[in-house]
Amino acid sequence: MLHRYLKLVAVITTILILAIGCGDAKTVTKPVEPVSSASSTPVATSSPVEEHRIVSTTVAITQIMDQLEIDLVGVPKSVKTLPSRYDGLTKVGNPMSPDMELVKSLKPTEVLSVTTLQYDLEPVFQNANMNATFLDLTNLESMQAEITKLGEKFEKQEKAAEIVRKYDVKIKKIRKVTEGKEAPTVLILLGVPGSYLVATEHSYIGDLVRLLGGKNIVQGEKVEFLASNTEHLQQANPDVILRAAHGMPEEVVKMFDEEFKKNDIWHHFKAVQTGRVYDLEERLFGTTGNLAVEEALDALLPMLYP
Repeated sequence: MLHRYLKLVAVITTILILAIGCGDAKTVTKPVEPVSSASSTPVATSSPVEEHRIVSTTVAITQIMDQLEIDLVGVPKSVKTLPSRYDGLTKVGNPMSPDMELVKSLKPTEVLSVTTLQYDLEPVFQNANMNATFLDLTNLESMQAEITKLGEKFEKQEKAAEIVRKYDVKIKKIRKVTEGKEAPTVLILLGVPGSYLVATEHSYIGDLVRLLGGKNIVQGEKVEFLASNTEHLQQANPDVILRAAHGMPEEVVKMFDEEFKKNDIWHHFKAVQTGRVYDLEERLFGTTGNLAVEEALDALLPMLYP
């Protein structure tokens, strides 16, 4: 039992490393430019304005900060294209293990990460005497709340409200489309090269399925991911199977195809028999919330309601 638990923990860690931020071999670093001195003429009526020096350590957070029009001094290293607003900034390493020396050299007033990495990273930041904030992007509602908080903190309330309102409008439209339709049962598989897990209703993709009225066949769990037990899953016999490939998507899709072809039990799933097995695009379906919510919901809709 201990061996199975340790193996599950290792798989979840691997998925987070590959999915939250894949490293890029070409790291561009830029020395910190000295802050230009203020005018020598004192202004008695003005109080000093606090200078924010923010380091973002994940792609999703970086994209959110760009939409809020907030400047950064450091960004994550990633194979994904970051907003052009941050071209030339120091890249501080991948989200799972930021280069603390680089981060410290930027003299940040705040470092932003996500709650899914808090257990591992919080003590690291504390030991470095740095102020780290962990944003909850595990579902859309939490992401909207975090965007609102960022807007209030950095005086971008209008921008934040605009983003949040846009998603509220989208959800209302979705609910009108799905109203009165029978809720499909859904199995979500999250894979990396060589292994895969089952995503629960508490995962980000699970939350998107819930928002569309779908019912995750895994209920009553408190974690985001579980080890796969195909016999138990087959008994639930979902209407739809969603396969999310991360890290090396093409390789993972091939792994899924091989698994579904060789393991006879998959042939007994209703979703397989009816051809309702779908591979999700990694760009839209991450392990944490991101700004591609509307595209992701539009992509999922015909899968759940053909």
